[in-house]
Parts: sequence; structure tokens; C-alpha cells
Amino acid sequence: MSRAQRQPAKPAKGSQEESQVSGVRVYDLAKEYNLTNKELIAFLEEHGVRVKSGMSPLDSDTVALIESELANKPAGKTVSMPEDAVESASDSQETATTNGLQIMEGTTVANLATSLELQPSALIMRLMKLRVMASINQQLDYDTLVMLGEHLNFEAVKSKTLEEKLLTEIPDDPESLQARAPVVTIMGHVDHGKTSLLDSIRQSNISESEAGNITQHIGAYHVKLKGGSIVFLDTPGHAAFTAMRARGAQVTDIVVLIVAADDGVMPQTIEAISHAKAAKVPIVVAINKIDVPGARSDYVKQQLSEQELLPEDWGGQTICVETSAIDGTGIDFLLEMLLLEAALLELKANPNKSARGIVIEAEVDKGRGAIATVLVQSGTLRVGDVFVSGRYSGKVRAMMDGFGKRMKEAGPSFPVEVLGFTGVPEAGDKFYVVESDKDARAISETRQDQYRNEKLGANSHVSLDNLFQQIREGEIKELNVVLKGDVQGSVQAVASSLLELTTDEVKINIIHQAVGGITETDILLASASDAIVVGFNVHPTTEAVQAKETEGIDVRTYNVIYNLISYIRSAMEGLLDPEVREVVIGRAEVRELFRVPRLGLVAGSYVNWGRISYNQPLRILRDNRLIHEGKVNSLRRFKDNVNEVQANYECGIGIETFADLKVGDVLECYVHEHVARSLS
Repeated sequence: MSRAQRQPAKPAKGSQEESQVSGVRVYDLAKEYNLTNKELIAFLEEHGVRVKSGMSPLDSDTVALIESELANKPAGKTVSMPEDAVESASDSQETATTNGLQIMEGTTVANLATSLELQPSALIMRLMKLRVMASINQQLDYDTLVMLGEHLNFEAVKSKTLEEKLLTEIPDDPESLQARAPVVTIMGHVDHGKTSLLDSIRQSNISESEAGNITQHIGAYHVKLKGGSIVFLDTPGHAAFTAMRARGAQVTDIVVLIVAADDGVMPQTIEAISHAKAAKVPIVVAINKIDVPGARSDYVKQQLSEQELLPEDWGGQTICVETSAIDGTGIDFLLEMLLLEAALLELKANPNKSARGIVIEAEVDKGRGAIATVLVQSGTLRVGDVFVSGRYSGKVRAMMDGFGKRMKEAGPSFPVEVLGFTGVPEAGDKFYVVESDKDARAISETRQDQYRNEKLGANSHVSLDNLFQQIREGEIKELNVVLKGDVQGSVQAVASSLLELTTDEVKINIIHQAVGGITETDILLASASDAIVVGFNVHPTTEAVQAKETEGIDVRTYNVIYNLISYIRSAMEGLLDPEVREVVIGRAEVRELFRVPRLGLVAGSYVNWGRISYNQPLRILRDNRLIHEGKVNSLRRFKDNVNEVQANYECGIGIETFADLKVGDVLECYVHEHVARSLS
């Protein structure tokens, strides 16, 4: 077959076959629609298609889109007129038909065109204008829909993730809520009788039929009373309580603060108060060991009032109960006060829904695998439920109480031991029951991917080195500090000095100050509050060093109080924007004017004070009035270029973009100096 025979015949005007032919040239298409090459090339450029000349070929998709725009337009018209008409008609149609329309993320181009009552080719052309190449069956993401919505007057709706659909907390109907037991955390200083008090509570409430009356669980005690039930969380050293708060788990309803009557308020007591205040939970004080010789309950109350815990019998709002864990004095009254406080809080939950709770602690058992103690907060947990907790999912294969007795279900405020985890969750992880095992695995895989990405990313905790950058970026507005020292006097002096450094731009917030070494709980408290830890004459323990590396907390220790204060002060001053001052460095008088090739007008001047420097700002004064501000463009002595000319010397000065100089003008050279600001 000859070459002429292989070439397709030119179709008639308006033929649909041309859209299927690849390699149609620009001049052929222009001739078909009675347009000049320049007009068609301009039309193509407006639609995001760039061609070099009339001989440039066009692919079939481009030809089809161009024909859809020009097929119904009368011949002989210029391209700009139909485009304007199309735009105005399209805008009016869109305003009338898409007002209030919502488009979900992930819709295809074809479905979107149908919803907007537009031709798919017109919508694809709109996307090409936005530099988005999409086919008719391609799904559009949220960002693309937002851009289109601004032009086509519809609202883009972001689709919810699987986790948002299944795990979002839905408010319960007030009629479905039922009273639940309060969750109480017991905290206090070492050897103040916290464990003995728990043992006394456990012994004083055991009836002849022990089953169901008291459940001693790992980290939790469930106590039944005549007026209700109470769940006690056993957190020795309150490390678990801090870890829960560090992960955002608001488990505790009430904190019982144990203070020994013969020892008074101690550093760990103050730390416990700081944790309770940070968690914003009510505090009930139990003044223990009142049977010990030398007990001074009034002195303890005085110390508590200094910590803003004023007892009720002193006119405050803090409940204080005098107890003795040995002979059981005040135990029943303490439990009664806890029930009263719980009644005031009006604690309620809905038991008739899928269970939601929180992991108290977890471990790996050789015979049973990964197990976790879960405190059910709402709903009812049953054997066989599919759940997701933290990065792991699973199915409840068995539930046991503290005696190892199997349970079939557990309601709100009841701690149970759950078997069936695919991995060991962390203390404080939320526990959710979902409908299907497929959804649980999908959420678990997504969370594990996020966890890996976070581990690979940079740590986001604050340090003194990156504090300035984070404040500039608006991530933080204050510097939180955990302060530890060797003696109370030094701690108070450092705290007072740091608070005096607070300004309107940067605020110092001491969230905890105490005497003693830097412990693991200090690191966890700093992690929860995004703070730095400062120690004076104290150093971190081994556990604290390990926690510091794990949590990424900035820990600073000093031996001289003035060095500590000076360093923090310097860091704070470094955060302040420097003050810019104008300093006049010299003056010169114009005595002669010269025209120099390639330099223009040059002022022959005499430096009568200071110095004139090259490439520095300069202002021109005439009769002590400002005429112009510019820059020293050239500076010469005789034929040599120099960087500066001192007083009592003559020189030639060229001024940038100014040629209206006169003899007698005064040239004043100045510089801008950045002066570091100090804290007032």
C-alpha cells in the first residue's frame, strides 16, 4: 500500500471520527473551525495545552476535549468569545444547581459531573486548568475537591476513617445512664501506711461468703459496701498513675492522699499533690497512724493548708479523715466519705452498649500469652467480644476475677483480666469493643504503621536548644519546668528566681518543685506536661536516665545556683527579639560634583566627622532637611576604591539611584545595630 493510500482522508466538518485519530495537527484543526493558527494556539494555552507551532500534532484525548468545546460554536468566531460565554453560562448554571451541594471525598469524575449537571469533558477541562490530570473514572481526593468547590460552588466533605467511624464516642441518652462505682487512686509518701490501709480496707469488708464481695485484682481492688461499691487502684509510688496521665488516660475519679500523722507532708506527698492537681481530680486526705506516739494531726493540716489543701474543719473544702490502719480506726468513715464524694460527682455510665475501658497494666504469661487488666468504663464486656486496644487487637477468650474465677461479663467500673491480645498493650491504652474481627485488624495495622512512622520521626519534646524555634512556630507559649534540689532553701530560691524571669513573651511555669533526686516519676511528669527537668546538686537515678532516653526529656543538672539561674536567664533572653538601633557613624560635606562614565554623578566630599563606609545606608540633608535616603554605591580616594574614609579626608561618593545633588549638601552615613535585649 502506498504512503498516500495509508494516510486517512480528511473528515468532513463536525465529523466524530477525527477525535479517534492520533496525530492531528494544529493547522488542520484550525482550518476546520475557520480559526487562525494563532487563535487556536492561544485557545490551547488557555486550557493548559502548550504547542510550539501550527505543525505540532495533537493526541486524540486533546482533540476530543477541544471538539467538545468548539463543536457547537458558530464558525468564524474568535476563541475568546466562546470561552467567556462558556464561563459565564457555566457559572450561572453552577450557582443555580449546586448551591448547598456536598460532595464526598473519593467520588469519581463521572459521578461528580452528574451531580453538577455538567459534561464530563467540561469537568476534565476544569481539572486541567487546575493542573490536575484525571480520567473520567478516576477518584478525586479531598484537596482536589476543595479546589473545585471554590470554582463550582459546592462543599467538599472529608470521608471518615474506619477508626473515626467505629471508635468515636457517641453521647449516651441520659435515660440510659446508671450509677457506677467510683475509681479511687491511693497516693502518698513511702512508709506512710498506704499498703497497710489497703490491707485494712480489704480485711474489714470480707464477709463469710467472700466470693463477689472483694475482688483483689492485679493493680485493682473492688470493694462492695452497703451504700455502693468502690474500685481502688493500687499504684505504689504512683508511677502507674503518672504513666496513665502521660498517655491522656483520665481513669481516676478521686485521689486519696495518705499522710502519716507522725511524719507530716514529705517530698513525695507534695509530688502526689502536684499529680492530682494536674489531673484535676478531687483529693480526699487520710491522716494515717494517729495511734502512733508523737502523732500531730493539726500540724499535718497546717502543712496541707500550705499546699492549698484547706481542711473542712478549718473552713476549707478538702475532706480530711483521721485513720489508723493497725486498729481500723476511721476506715469505715473514710469509705463513707468516698461514697459521699462520688455521689457529689454523680458518676454514671451506660451498661447497655459495647464495652469501652482502659488498660491498667499488661504482661506476658508463659502459659496464657499476652494478658491485660482492663477497667471497664462504660458498656458491658463479654466473652467472645472482638476488641482493639492501642496498637493491638484480639478477641476475649476468657475473663477472670482476682480469685481466678472465670467471668462471662463485666459491667462499668469493674476490673477484669482479659486473655486474647495479639500483643502486650501499654498501661493507659484505651480499650474498645468493635463489631468484626476484620475492622479490629484494620485499625490495629493502621495504628502500628503510625507508631513506626512516629518512631522514625524526630522527637517533638521541647528542649532549651529548640525552644526558640518552637515558640516562633507557635507550638508552645510557655516553658514548663520540673525543679528538684538538695535542700528546700535552694529549691525555693531557684523557683523564685525563675518566676521573676517571666515576661509577656515567654512564661516560666514551674509545674512541680521538690527536694530529692530526679526520679522516674519526674521524667514521666515532664513527659506528660512537655517540660524540662532542672536539678540543683542532685542527679537522676538509673531508672530516670532510662526514662529520659525513652521519653526524650531534656534534663539539666547544676552545682552552683548562680550558674543555673544565669543559664536559664540566658536561654530566656535568647528568645527575645533583638532591638534594632540606628547609629550614625559619620558625616561628609559635598564640595564639588563630577560626572564619571559608567558611575554617573559623583560627589566630591570632605569627611568632617566620623567615617564614611562603602555599601552602608546614607541620607542626604539639605538645609537640615531630609532629601533622600539611599546607599553608598561607590567610594574612592583619588583613583582607588576603598571600603571607608576617615575624618579630615576627601573622597568621591557615588549614591545609588540619586542624581540631584548640590554643593553644600550634607551626607550622613549610618548603620543598624542589633542590640540584645535583657529581661526586665
